[in-house]
Amino acid sequence: MTSFPFDAADLKALCAWDTPTICNALEVTNPERRGFGFTVRQFAIADVTLPPICGLARVGTIRAAAPSGRTKEEDRAVRLGWYEYVGDAALPTVVVLEDLDPTPGIGAFWGEVNSNVHKGLGALGCVTSGSIRDLDMLAPGFQLIAGSINPSHAHVHNVAFGAPVNVHGMAVATDDVVHADRHGAVVIPADSVKKIPGVIDLLTRKEAVVLAMARSEGFSAAMLREAFRQADDIH
Repeated sequence: MTSFPFDAADLKALCAWDTPTICNALEVTNPERRGFGFTVRQFAIADVTLPPICGLARVGTIRAAAPSGRTKEEDRAVRLGWYEYVGDAALPTVVVLEDLDPTPGIGAFWGEVNSNVHKGLGALGCVTSGSIRDLDMLAPGFQLIAGSINPSHAHVHNVAFGAPVNVHGMAVATDDVVHADRHGAVVIPADSVKKIPGVIDLLTRKEAVVLAMARSEGFSAAMLREAFRQADDIH
């Protein structure tokens, strides 16, 4: 079994912050990744009120514009293999599905059935370039961050799973740590998971000085300069 330098409690702790805050922390822990590792296009969100999710990636590809070309039994075998792969994790997971069709989202993989099946297998939600449906019947608490919303599943089928994917500019491989919310998603390097809470605490204390000054009576550029100086002294 794969070992990680963090546990389920560490991943759950990161759900206390939104994804932009996680990105801010990664600019400190991993400055070389400042320009990549996160999604760069807007998503359709199944439920904007749900909290952030964070877990190990389970990655795959789908198509829906045309039939798979496989027999029904072959399609079912691939789908069952996908479910076994998703469920084979010691920690909570986040599914990342890339839609390979020239126009992604023609058919929705995600709806009432798959949201409940994947939740039962330990997934917290999904980030996909494909589409979603059944918004009023999704598994409670299961977050879907998708390329679009669509009423039909068309010919949707699994193509492959386990190999790296790219969803809206974010490259993801199996067991990458993915943090996601209504803003999008980001991959967190494994050795940074435990560092992030402390970095966020530091950044929050620095920002508090600037925000307090900006909200004060008679705020000016000179006061802002002083706030920046004070924030720089916080360690």
